[in-house]
Amino acid sequence: MADLLRTPLYDWHVAHHGRMVEFGGWDMPVQYSSIVEEHHAVRRTAGLFDISHMGRLRFGGKDACRFLDRMLTNDVSKLQIGQVRYSLICNDAGGILDDVLVYRLPDAYWLVVNASNRLKIVDWLQKQSDNGSADWADVTHSTGMIAVQGPLTSEALSADQKDLWSRLKYYGVADESTGPGVARQLLSRTGYTGEDGCEFIVPAEQTVAVWEQLLKTAADKQVDLHPCGLGARDTLRREAAMPLYGHELSETIDPLTAGLSFAVKLDKPVFIGKQALVEISQRTGRQVRVGLELAG
Repeated sequence: MADLLRTPLYDWHVAHHGRMVEFGGWDMPVQYSSIVEEHHAVRRTAGLFDISHMGRLRFGGKDACRFLDRMLTNDVSKLQIGQVRYSLICNDAGGILDDVLVYRLPDAYWLVVNASNRLKIVDWLQKQSDNGSADWADVTHSTGMIAVQGPLTSEALSADQKDLWSRLKYYGVADESTGPGVARQLLSRTGYTGEDGCEFIVPAEQTVAVWEQLLKTAADKQVDLHPCGLGARDTLRREAAMPLYGHELSETIDPLTAGLSFAVKLDKPVFIGKQALVEISQRTGRQVRVGLELAG
């Protein structure tokens, strides 16, 4: 088996007794204390997640919007600066290649993709690229990504971060960089737990410092910011009815069957998989993913 990839926080996880497992080709902590304890921490106070294994792609150039609009099921052309949108990348048959987040910033678009699908999506985008002026790059290894999730998220943030975050709408993003020549730092009001929270994209070499500063800020306020692993992230997203690629989503499942029609704009002029999805939408008696709520 090929060597597992490591996030910038790998040494921190090992030093703090994270139980490391393989996930999507990465060596990641599945838990620190217990999955149940970490799950409840996010619901009651706040949890801290290393999500640097997620793929991060940056798109620039005058044709970036047009290119992404052809790749994604949602309407990228209507995305305003400072907005984040959930979308799907489909194949010609309408099967889901990945579910993604697309960020619009003043000078670029960013795409966050699933760790297990990053190389597949990079290959797909390369094959779909034309001779236009859309320049894009995989910046996964030059950046890190951290999530703070839970009702006390704001207590882990510095005064400046808290002010910026509080002004963001849900699924909003801001550039936290402080001036010319400063490495790009993005702060978004997004997450994968069903709780309010934020996600940071920072230069790889600053990831540990940002992580430790969040822990220190929370500790100074006597707030329990609990480091959490992938185990709690999975139980939290299940409880919030958020799908995971490889479980509820795959290339044999289309977005309409997956219950993700809100992220599919069939009135867009063109996107890969559109014709197949139009035909699926017109079928009667088709299957669709639903959730179950247990009482008692």
